[in-house]
Amino acid sequence: MNPLPPSSSLIDQAIGISAPALRLRAQRLEVIAGNIANASTPGYKARDLDADAALRAANAAGAGGSGFAGDLAAARLSYRAPLIPSIDGNTVEMATEQAAFAENALRYQASLEFLGSRVNSIMAALKGGE
Repeated sequence: MNPLPPSSSLIDQAIGISAPALRLRAQRLEVIAGNIANASTPGYKARDLDADAALRAANAAGAGGSGFAGDLAAARLSYRAPLIPSIDGNTVEMATEQAAFAENALRYQASLEFLGSRVNSIMAALKGGE
């Protein structure tokens, strides 16, 4: 008789990339919020995290469950090139940051709702469909 895999492995398989994706979206929100907070700091360089590229790379790698965590770690911060350079060297452009924040917040919310529905499905299956 084969032993069952650890329960965390089963949960990781059921949830897939949803939880790591949620963490990645949260990290990107923090980076963008940091940019907005430093909009008037001379010499501050705006940064961004390419969450979409990291998720695509993790998906293409075909990793399962917790394997996604290693692939998502490949997401790197990069400096954002300003459209209109400022005199004080600050590269934060509020319109760009606000648009990126709003878009990422929507994606975070969608990831959160998707993860919640997966958890609800797992709970229903464990209860026997009651």
